Amino acid sequence: MLTLDHTMMRVEDLEASIEWYQTHLDYEEKSRWEADTFTNVFLGPEDVHDEGALLELTYNHDGRAYTMGDSWGHIAVRVEDVYDAYEELMDDGVEDYRDPDSCGGSYAFVTDPDGHEIEIVERDHGAKWSLDHTMLRVEDADEAIGWYTRKLDYEMFRRSEHDSFALYFLKPRDAADEAMSVELTYNYDGRSYELGDAWGHVAVSTDDLHETWDELLTRGAEDYRDPESCDDRYAFTKDPDGHEIEIVTN
Repeated sequence: MLTLDHTMMRVEDLEASIEWYQTHLDYEEKSRWEADTFTNVFLGPEDVHDEGALLELTYNHDGRAYTMGDSWGHIAVRVEDVYDAYEELMDDGVEDYRDPDSCGGSYAFVTDPDGHEIEIVERDHGAKWSLDHTMLRVEDADEAIGWYTRKLDYEMFRRSEHDSFALYFLKPRDAADEAMSVELTYNYDGRSYELGDAWGHVAVSTDDLHETWDELLTRGAEDYRDPESCDDRYAFTKDPDGHEIEIVTN
C-alpha cells in the first residue's frame, strides 16, 4: 500500500516558516536532513497517526526566490470546528485570508509566510491540524483519476461535482481515515496551469523501493528519477500534469 507520506513545499526563510507552523499549527520538528546546499525539515502534530502524513519544508541555501504557480492548490488541515479554529488563528496573529463565512461556513483558508494556501476543514478523525489532503489541479480528470487508480492503486472515496468544477478525493485502498488523500480539482473551462516551483512533491511510502519502482514502470509510470540516480534512497515519477511523486521507504 503506497500511503501518502508527506507533502513538500519550498520556503525562503526556513526558521520563520518553522516558527509559523510551530506557533500557529502546534507542529513539532520530527526530523531534519542537512545537506551542503539545502535543508529538509519534517513537521507534524505531536500525536500524528502512524499512517498520517508530514509536511516537508525545503530550504535551498542559495537564497533563491520561488514562483507559486497554480497547478498546486493547497494543503488541508483537520479541526473539529472551523469557526473556532479560524478565530484561534486570528487571535494568534495569522493574516485574515478567507474566513468561514466567505466559504459557506464549511471551511476556511489561511496562508503561510511563503504564500502556500492552507485549507481548514472539519473532520471527526485525526489529530488537530493534521494533514487531511493535498489539492492538485488537473487538466484532464479522467486521465488523472486513471493514473492514480492504476499506477498507485488508489481508490476514489469522495467526489463533488459543481457547475464549473469537480473535486475527486483518492487515497490507498484500506488506508486509515487519518491517512492523507490527494484532491484532484478539475475546472470545466479547459484552462491550463503553471507548476511554479514553490511546491515540490507529494511522497508515497513503500516497504521495497526497487520492487515498487519496477511495478510503477510496468504500469506505465514515467521513468523520471530512478532509485539508482537517487543513491538508492528514493525515486521520483510524475503524474500526467507534471506533479512530482516521490517514492520513499517506510
